[in-house]
Amino acid sequence: MKICPLSEGAFSVDKSKVFVPFEKGTDDIQQRAAGSLLVEVQPFAVVTGRDVLVIDAGLGFSEGGELQIHKNLRANGIEPSTVTKVLMSHLHKDHSGGVSVKDRLGNSRLSFENATYYVQEKELQFALDTGFPSFITDELTILKDHPSVKMIDGDGAINESIRFEVSGGHSPFHQVFWITENNEIAFFGGDVAPQYQQMKSRFAAKYDYDGKRCMELRKEWWEKGQAERWQFMFYHDIKTPVWPHL
Repeated sequence: MKICPLSEGAFSVDKSKVFVPFEKGTDDIQQRAAGSLLVEVQPFAVVTGRDVLVIDAGLGFSEGGELQIHKNLRANGIEPSTVTKVLMSHLHKDHSGGVSVKDRLGNSRLSFENATYYVQEKELQFALDTGFPSFITDELTILKDHPSVKMIDGDGAINESIRFEVSGGHSPFHQVFWITENNEIAFFGGDVAPQYQQMKSRFAAKYDYDGKRCMELRKEWWEKGQAERWQFMFYHDIKTPVWPHL
């Protein structure tokens, strides 16, 4: 199993939920708005013997006409056309901006046209009902009734290697994933388990839908993951995208 962090950069974000680029070498988080958080935005590619997976889809930014997540995949030797599955933990805009892209005529298409997308059906409905600023519904509408999108409900397995559970916590229908191959276990906890340091401290964050549940799940996963030697993928970690280190 190969795990590739696909960092889109560091950002500060406050209660406005606007992601402002942050230069780690020169910027000072203390100079940003009060209560600003410093986060990485970091989808992942996981390559197994049967699949090329993308886990969450980033902000959807483009560079020189090329979607950033596509550019990052190619930098890791992965052609976007070879991605077989896109696993979505939830649909907040910093995780789902890259699910679709518009052409010059304004027509939307999925960013990974040869992949099957896996989305919690209730999460999509919640996103479309709730809308801005947490969700960009214009980017998400394409997921509804699209033949390449597999709507799932509750816990289950995609195949013998990929398992998912609805965790809730960060958003009502947030889900997490385990990928297993040859006695290796990779775990993606999305925004319930977004950073390495959060796994080792007990706190309930106000920005979570249910901060107490997130706190308890982090404790449970951290203890079990260490015992079973999981590799944790942290979407918002500035320094430690994967633990133990690759």
